Amino acid sequence: MEGTAHTKISDAQSGEAVCILQNSFQPGFVAEGDYIIGGIFPLHYNQEMPDLNCTYKPPPVKCNGFDPRAFRWAQTMRLAVEEINENPELLPNHTLGYKIFDSCAYPLTGQRAAIAVLNGMNEDGAPMCSGASPLLAIIGESGSAQSIVVSRILQPFRIPMISYFSSCACFTDRIQYPTFFRVIPNDDYQVKAIAQLLVRFNWNWVGVVRGDHEYGRFAVQGLLRELQGTKVCVAYQEMIPLLYNQQRALEIMQVMRNSLARVVVVFSAEGEMTPFLRDYMTQNITGIQWVASEAWVTASVFTRKEYYPYLGGTIGFGIRTGYISRLSKYLESVNPQRYPNNPLLPLCSGQESVLEQHSAYLNTSSPRVAYNTYKAVYAIAHSLHNLLTCQPGNGPFEKKSCAQSDNVLPWQLQYYLQEVKFITAGDEVNFDLKGDSVPYYDIINWQRGTSGNIEFVSVGLFDGTKPAGEELVIQEDMIMWVPVSVCSASCLPGFRKAVRHGEPVCCFDCVPCDSGKISNQIIDCTFCPEDFWSNKDRTICIPKKVEFLAYDSLGIALTVISVVGACLTIAVFAVFFYHRKTAIVRVNNSELSFFTLFALTLCFLCSLVFIGEPTFWSCMLRHTAFSITFSLCISCILGKTLVVLAAFSATRPGKNIMKWLGPKQQRAIIFSCTMVQVVICAAWLIHARPYPTRNTKYERSKIILECSVGSSLAFWCVLGYIGLQACLCFVLAFLARKLPGNFNEAKFITFSILIFCAVWLAFIPAYISSPGNYTDAVESFAILASSFGLLFCLFAPKCYIILLKPEKNTKQHLMGKEKK
Repeated sequence: MEGTAHTKISDAQSGEAVCILQNSFQPGFVAEGDYIIGGIFPLHYNQEMPDLNCTYKPPPVKCNGFDPRAFRWAQTMRLAVEEINENPELLPNHTLGYKIFDSCAYPLTGQRAAIAVLNGMNEDGAPMCSGASPLLAIIGESGSAQSIVVSRILQPFRIPMISYFSSCACFTDRIQYPTFFRVIPNDDYQVKAIAQLLVRFNWNWVGVVRGDHEYGRFAVQGLLRELQGTKVCVAYQEMIPLLYNQQRALEIMQVMRNSLARVVVVFSAEGEMTPFLRDYMTQNITGIQWVASEAWVTASVFTRKEYYPYLGGTIGFGIRTGYISRLSKYLESVNPQRYPNNPLLPLCSGQESVLEQHSAYLNTSSPRVAYNTYKAVYAIAHSLHNLLTCQPGNGPFEKKSCAQSDNVLPWQLQYYLQEVKFITAGDEVNFDLKGDSVPYYDIINWQRGTSGNIEFVSVGLFDGTKPAGEELVIQEDMIMWVPVSVCSASCLPGFRKAVRHGEPVCCFDCVPCDSGKISNQIIDCTFCPEDFWSNKDRTICIPKKVEFLAYDSLGIALTVISVVGACLTIAVFAVFFYHRKTAIVRVNNSELSFFTLFALTLCFLCSLVFIGEPTFWSCMLRHTAFSITFSLCISCILGKTLVVLAAFSATRPGKNIMKWLGPKQQRAIIFSCTMVQVVICAAWLIHARPYPTRNTKYERSKIILECSVGSSLAFWCVLGYIGLQACLCFVLAFLARKLPGNFNEAKFITFSILIFCAVWLAFIPAYISSPGNYTDAVESFAILASSFGLLFCLFAPKCYIILLKPEKNTKQHLMGKEKK
C-alpha cells in the first residue's frame, strides 16, 4: 500500500517477526544501552485528527499545545537513566538505554507511540523491521485511556509497563492487564478520599463530570459506590466527549449553571479540561467549588491569573510529592544547542533558555508525576539488577534457573518487578499482587499567590495505610473557602426531613416534629423519654406536667362545698338534738335520724379524700370510706322506711309489726346491712387493693396521678350494693307514699332516694368518660350532690317546721288528726 511502512516487532518469546502498518512517527529522545526501556509521555495535549477513509493514505497526526510539564517528566526519565548508568553499585558493567515518544495525550496517538517504541526508527524517522535493541519495559502512560491501549499492545509480548500517572481502578484486573504496574495509587483510594472529603464538608449535593474513557467511568462508579450509606447525593453526571465538542460542553455548563449543586467533582485528564475550562470562562460561570482528581489538580496550565476567578479554591488529591536532588540543574541544561536534532526543542529561536520560554518546565519545588517517573525507572533498574545478580541454582524459574544476562526476556523482568522492594529519596517502593503501590495523596487547595497566579497549597493528606476513619487529615483553617452545596437546607431544630417523592434523599421538605418528639440538626425526630414531653418548639424534652385533683380552683371549690355540707349536717344534728323532745323529732325516730345525720357528715367529709396527690393510704381509703359511709347512710334510711311502714301498718286491726322493729332490731338492720359492705371492702383490700398510678396513656403530654381501683369487679360491686340498698329503699318508700297524715316521711324518702339514684346513674357515664384528674372530681361531685340531696329532702322540711313553724310541731298535726 502506498504511503505506508511496515514496522517489525519481535515476539519476546518466539522471536517471530510481526509487521504492523504504521504512519511515519517522529521519536523524542533515543539513547542506546545494553538494555532498552521505553518511555511514552504526553508532550503535547491537543491533536488534529485527519479525515480517515479507505481511498487515500492517512496524513500524519499533528500534535499541538506543547506541555512543558510532560517534557519535564521525560527529562526526569533521562536523568534517572543517567544516574543509574553512573552508579557503580546498581547494574555494574551494564547500561540502560531508552526510547521516548510523544502520545499527544490521546489513545490513538498513544497507540502509534507504543508501536514506534516497540520497533525503533532509523535516522530519517522511518520504521525498521530489524536491528532494534530488545525492549524490556515501558515507562508510561499518563492518561488511563492511553495506558489501556498501550498495555493491550504490550500484552502479547509480556512486556511490563509501569505507569507514572494512570490511576484507573480497572488496571487491578490482572486477567486483562497482567503486565501493568504503577507508582501512583489506585483510583479506588482516590474516590474513597473524595467521598470522605465531601462528607467532611457536608457537601451533600454534588455534580460529577468525567471524561469519555475508562478512567472517568471507573472513577465515577467507585465514587458512587463509596457514597452509598452517606448523606451525599449526586445531582447530575455529565461526560466531556473524548473528541472535544463545544456544543456538548455548553450543554454541560448549562446543567451546572442551573443546578443547586455548588460542588463539582471532575475525573478528567488535563488535555480534556483545557478546552472545557476555556469555554467555561467565556460563559462567566462562577461560584463553583471544583473537586479535582489527581489527573489535573496540579496542572500548571491552569495557574495563570485569569483562571483564578473561576478555579480559585479548587481542592483535590494530588500525587505525593518527592525530592530529586539533581533535577533542577539537569532541566536547566536543556536547550536547542545541546540537542539540535531533537524535534521537540526547536520551539524557540535557540537564543533564549527554556526557563524564559516555559517556567512551568523548571518548576521543581514539589515534583509529583516527575517523582513517580523517577521511581518507575529505578524500579526497573533494581528489578534488572536483582535479575542479573541471580545465583544459578537459586533462581525463580524452571529448575531454579536464572535468566541469561545476554538474553533477558521481558516476562522474566516482570517476575522481578513483582518482587522488587527498595528505598529512594526516603520512600519505599514496592508493588502488591495487583501491581499497585502505596496509597498516599496530598490534599491540594488552589489559592491566589502574591503575583495573582494560582498556587497549589498543601492543606492535608490522605494515607490509605491508616485505619478506617483516620486516613483523612485536613487543616481546615488553611482552606481558602468552603461553600454550601445542598439540595435542601438542613432542617431547623424541631423539624424533620420529609423526602420528596421521586427525588433523591438529599432533596426534602422540613415539617414540624410530632408532639412528644424533638429534633436537632443532627438527628431526625426522636421520642422523648417516658416522663418527658416536647416543648412548644419541639427542640427539647421537658418534664411532663403532673396533674391530679389538687387544691386549685376546682379542688378548693369541692373542699368548700364538702365542708359546708358537713357543717350544715352538723347544724341539723344540733337542731334535732336541741329539739329532741319535740313531736317531729320523736315521730321521725330520733335515733335513726342521728345515725343518718352522722353518716351524712361522713359522706360529706369522705369527698375530701379525693382531693390531693394520691398516696397508698388515700387510694385505699377513698373508695372504701365512701362505700361504707354511704352504705351506712342508706341503711339508716332503709331502717327508717321500714319503721314508717310498720308504724302505719300497726294501726290496722290484727297488725302488730312494730314489735319486730324495735330499737334493737333497727340497730341490727343498720349494722348487718353495713357489715355486708364492710366485708366486700375487706375482700377488695385483701385481694386487689387500690393503689396510686401514673397514667400517661390518656394524655401523653401529661402524667395524671390517679388511684387505680385494683379490681374493677370489686369497685362495681360496692357501687352495686349501694344501688341495691337504694332501690330497695325507694320501692318501700314508694309503697308508703300515700299513707295518711301530714307526716309525709315516705314521700321525702322517695324523693331523696330518687335524687340519689339519678345522681349515681349520671355518674357512671361521666366517670367513664371524664379525662384525667376530672375523674376524681366527678366522683367527688357525685358524693356531694347525693349527700346534699339526702340532707335536704329528708331534713329540710323538718327543720322548717322546727324553726319556722313551731305551731305545727305537734303529734296531732303530724298524724293529720288536728281539729279544724
